Amino acid sequence: MATVEVTSGDLLDQDVDVIVNAWNRNIIPWWLLLPQGVSGAIKKRAGYQPFREVAKYGPIPLGGAVLTGAGRLSFQGIIHVAGISMWWRSSEYSIRESCRNALRIAKEHGFQSIAFPLIGAGTGGGSIAHVESIMADQLGREEYDGRIVIVRYEK
Repeated sequence: MATVEVTSGDLLDQDVDVIVNAWNRNIIPWWLLLPQGVSGAIKKRAGYQPFREVAKYGPIPLGGAVLTGAGRLSFQGIIHVAGISMWWRSSEYSIRESCRNALRIAKEHGFQSIAFPLIGAGTGGGSIAHVESIMADQLGREEYDGRIVIVRYEK
């Protein structure tokens, strides 16, 4: 079983190998979307390269995950998860699958540490407490020897 840390702060300031971006199904072109939340912060600090890369994957199944470079950020990569549906809503299924698939990619690429935002809170409509509870439960069930951090956004 994995150990999960929960902290408050900025996802982009975490000392980890890879971060998770709470993304969408990747059907609407990234350049048509107004940057908000985690994705907006990544675009501002990383530049557009990670989003140009994620576009090449085409539609992502709900709860799916894909890896891109980190642009101008110091991380080894960004794992983009499809945590919200076409109706801009998250569900327990999309949150659990996003966590599971992000950790699968982290293991496959040998990342020793990973930081997650609250997937499906904010734009996805989920309450912070509910989303955090689902994520902590799912991530705690996974086999992962590295460090897992859930980051509650705080300025």
